[in-house]
Amino acid sequence: MTHRSMSKKPTKRSRPNEYVGTGPNMVWSWDITYLRAPIKGTFFYLYMLIDVWSRKIVGWEVHLEENAELAAWLIEATCKAESVSRDTLVLHSDNGAPMKAGTTLAMLQGLGVAASFSRPSVSNDNQFSESCFRTVKSRPSFPVKPFESLEVAREWVTGFVAWYNTEHLHSSINFLTPSERHEGKGEEILENRHRVYEDARARHPERWIGKTRDWSNVAEVTLNPTPKQEEALPA
Repeated sequence: MTHRSMSKKPTKRSRPNEYVGTGPNMVWSWDITYLRAPIKGTFFYLYMLIDVWSRKIVGWEVHLEENAELAAWLIEATCKAESVSRDTLVLHSDNGAPMKAGTTLAMLQGLGVAASFSRPSVSNDNQFSESCFRTVKSRPSFPVKPFESLEVAREWVTGFVAWYNTEHLHSSINFLTPSERHEGKGEEILENRHRVYEDARARHPERWIGKTRDWSNVAEVTLNPTPKQEEALPA
C-alpha cells in the first residue's frame, strides 16, 4: 500500500473555513470569467465581486487582460464605495494567479480584509461567484457571437448588473432583489407579503389547504458550510 509511483504523492487539502454572513459587507466572493472577443482565441475579462449575504454585485469591471493590479484596484474601489471598515470583511476567491498575487494580498492586508481561498480545482468552494457567472451567460440577451469591442462588453454588463441587482427576484433570499436586501428593505417587504397572503386566505379560505407561503427572512448565509457528518465527529 506504500506510494511507489514517480508521480507526486496525493496531497490532502483541508476544506476552507466556514464563514457566516448575517448582514451586508461581511462576506464577499469574487472571480474572473471570460467573455469572447472578436478575434478567435482572445477574450475580455469580467471581474466581479458579490456580497454573499445579499447576493448583490457590489463591484465589477471588464478589462482586456487578467492581472493582479486591475483586481486590486477594483477591490479597493469597491471597499471604499461600500464604506467597508477594517477587520469586518472576508473576501473569498479561487486560487487563480490574480487572487493569490502579492499585489492583491498586500492590498487586502492594507484594507484590513481577510482573504479566503478555495481548494485547488474545487469550483464548489466558490459557488456564489460560479452561480452568478452561470446566470450571466444564460441570460437570453447574452450574445451568441463574440462581443464586438471592449465598450460593447462593458455596456452589456452594465445592463446585466442593473437588472440583476434591482429587478432579479433571487430565489435563495426568498424572492427579494439583491439591492432590496443589501439596503435593509428585505424584512419589511417580506412582512408585507406575509400580510397580503394572510388577508387573501382570510377572504377566501376555500382556496387554501394549509398555511400560506413562508415569507420569513433568510437571516444567515453560510459560505462553505461544514458538512453535517463532520460536525457530528468528536473534537
